[in-house]
Amino acid sequence: MFSKACEYGIRATIFIAAESLKNNRVGQKEIAEEIDSPVAFTAKILQKLVHRNIVSSAKGVGGGFSIDKNRLKDIRLVEIVEAIDGDSIFRGCGLGLSDCSEDHPCPVHDKFKSIRGELTIMLEDTTLEELALGIKSGSTFLRY
Repeated sequence: MFSKACEYGIRATIFIAAESLKNNRVGQKEIAEEIDSPVAFTAKILQKLVHRNIVSSAKGVGGGFSIDKNRLKDIRLVEIVEAIDGDSIFRGCGLGLSDCSEDHPCPVHDKFKSIRGELTIMLEDTTLEELALGIKSGSTFLRY
């Protein structure tokens, strides 16, 4: 469903949020290691997240990436997905066909439409705070 970049973006943002709850900034190497992503690829993803004001970055000693704790309850998963993958997941064909539409549906069009609707609701309703709290409490994880 999501591109690899988007998967890494979501995981990176959740990790940064969990660390921000502990008042920690994290460097891109630490983030890449935690989400099992190449450092250069992670850097490009983080750049998009900073550009969209989802994540903050600070250079120098004590620098790194963080998210204001007060914003965690306001940032929705949909914002991260749109920052990395745009809105194609909300509009695109389930089989990736460019000509799929209501008038000219692909074989999975109607089934995918309902799944896409449920996915949209989940992404719009899920906050970064709830995901970060799951990591912080140990009830959820980002890697084995």
